[in-house]
Amino acid sequence: MERAGWVPDSVDVGLPSAARLYDYLLGGGHNFAADRALADRFLQAQPNARTIARLNRSFLRRAVLYLIDRGVRQFLDLGSGIPTVGNVHEVARKAAPESRVVYVDFEDVAVAHSRMLLEHDDLAAVLQEDMTRPDDVLYAAEATGLVDFAEPLGVLTVGVFHFVPPERDPAGVVAAYRDAVVPGSGLALSQFTADLQPAEMAGIVEVMKKSMNPMYPRSRAEITDLLTGFDIVEPGVVPLPLWRPEDDAVEEADPARSGIFAAVGLKK
Repeated sequence: MERAGWVPDSVDVGLPSAARLYDYLLGGGHNFAADRALADRFLQAQPNARTIARLNRSFLRRAVLYLIDRGVRQFLDLGSGIPTVGNVHEVARKAAPESRVVYVDFEDVAVAHSRMLLEHDDLAAVLQEDMTRPDDVLYAAEATGLVDFAEPLGVLTVGVFHFVPPERDPAGVVAAYRDAVVPGSGLALSQFTADLQPAEMAGIVEVMKKSMNPMYPRSRAEITDLLTGFDIVEPGVVPLPLWRPEDDAVEEADPARSGIFAAVGLKK
């Protein structure tokens, strides 16, 4: 059945979304026929898409663990999408069981399933908010009682900022979150770029125009500018598999094929 019992009545299952596309590429089951059809076209434009999704999820894990090592015990996951294996609270709590997580997304299916998953979890919550409205997000996050802005906070924008159009002032959005957190906080960011595989990226942009989430790739310089006010940790703004690979192993023979730059910055 295309409409499971937990799918809100307001969801148009015929209109594909980026969150459900990502879920499908990761092998999840919270997607519909329209999302799978979009994924087929996405894979035609970028045959490496499933690997890229896996690499992005792996970066999220490494970034969370890095911030845990730096003493961060609370996270704000912006554009968190549909929960799959390797959620932030699962990763963080294996290293620090007291870790608190607030997930933020505006997509109905992502929020509905997140609420099911977190129903009995006192250290995690999900908010249905637009991450490009930081004042609303920050107010709602604090209201959960799980975020204390007097303590270092890990802000996660992993695989999501390429959906923020230029007219929504992405640099201003990041700056608002940066200004709200104390020194010692961190920002993890990954986003598609045309610098690495321009032809494939052009194809992806065309495919995503037919979804509810058009895509806006950015150059390495533009992504670096988003991190203004943060100390960018080594190795800097790099292709996904090159950001602090575990055991010095690169997960992709040609890192440029990841199509995404990733970085972590620490609040000065």
